[in-house]
Amino acid sequence: GPLGQIDQKFPNDPKPAPEMSVSVVVCTRGRPESLRNCLTSLARLDPAATEVIVVDNGRPDDGVRAIVCQFPGFRYLTESEPGLSRARNAGLRAASGEIIAWTDDDVVVSPGWIGKILRGFATKEVAGLTGLVLPERLETSAQVRFERGFGGFNRGYRALTYDAEFFAATCATGVPVWAIGAGANMAFRREVFAKVGHFDDRLGAGAAGCSEDSEMWYRMLAAGMTIRYEPLAVVWHAHRADGGDFQDQMAHYMRGHAAALLIQHEKHRHAGNLRRLFLSLPMYYWRVIKGTYIGAERGTVWHEILGCLRGIAYYLRNVRSAHGRDQRPPAATSG
Repeated sequence: GPLGQIDQKFPNDPKPAPEMSVSVVVCTRGRPESLRNCLTSLARLDPAATEVIVVDNGRPDDGVRAIVCQFPGFRYLTESEPGLSRARNAGLRAASGEIIAWTDDDVVVSPGWIGKILRGFATKEVAGLTGLVLPERLETSAQVRFERGFGGFNRGYRALTYDAEFFAATCATGVPVWAIGAGANMAFRREVFAKVGHFDDRLGAGAAGCSEDSEMWYRMLAAGMTIRYEPLAVVWHAHRADGGDFQDQMAHYMRGHAAALLIQHEKHRHAGNLRRLFLSLPMYYWRVIKGTYIGAERGTVWHEILGCLRGIAYYLRNVRSAHGRDQRPPAATSG
């Protein structure tokens, strides 16, 4: 099914947590107070991360730099070219850990987050991991709509395995890699990037809009790797409180999703990506507009459709040869 297999191969806490170094990368842009909350939670980790790297994306922000300096041992880097994938790649290049974990500047992590990530990698077959993302608060209509109508980032409370069997079973109709988790709570073995490359800089906030995380998971699964969803690795995400911001968010999500489907087809030639973009999604939105799809978020449907169309246009403007693209991370500079 689209939600993967209940994790019977790798049950919860199958072995003691391995002793591996963990680098945590936080990409940020223009949200210093949110970043402060995130870094405060990272400073309270037990066990602690081996290192925490903050990547300031775009024009360097003295406010961000000042906040990072309040946390001894945390590193501040800049990546001047805008785009979340570029920032993720800059952090990747700077990181030294055997495991590289990412969270976002609008996230607070649980104190045991690193320990649960390490337990998720206790089985050598696991190449990547995602965790449970809960809402920090549900106080406004937009926050509730994101969690209920869109589904939020919560992928459930059971450990799940996504592997070659899952990929083969869903490839013809479009592998639902978006169901694996969220980039606000993900980790990888370092060797993954040597095998499948780095984040595609056409995707993510500041570029297509999102889906740089799910496109990476697609590449991993296509290469035969295994990804674990570990609900014990918990973080809390600050959903957008304003209704207009929520509508813009949904438009950007679908813009990035449409672009990612085309990029996945470009790289792998799997027709299921085109089937989802040009058949499944139009049928879904038609049912939402007609009112026959119960439980969908109808208030953003036109924003989402426009986002899809813009995602196709964005891809066509930025299409590149799959063989000629350089996916190495850009250089990062210390602040």
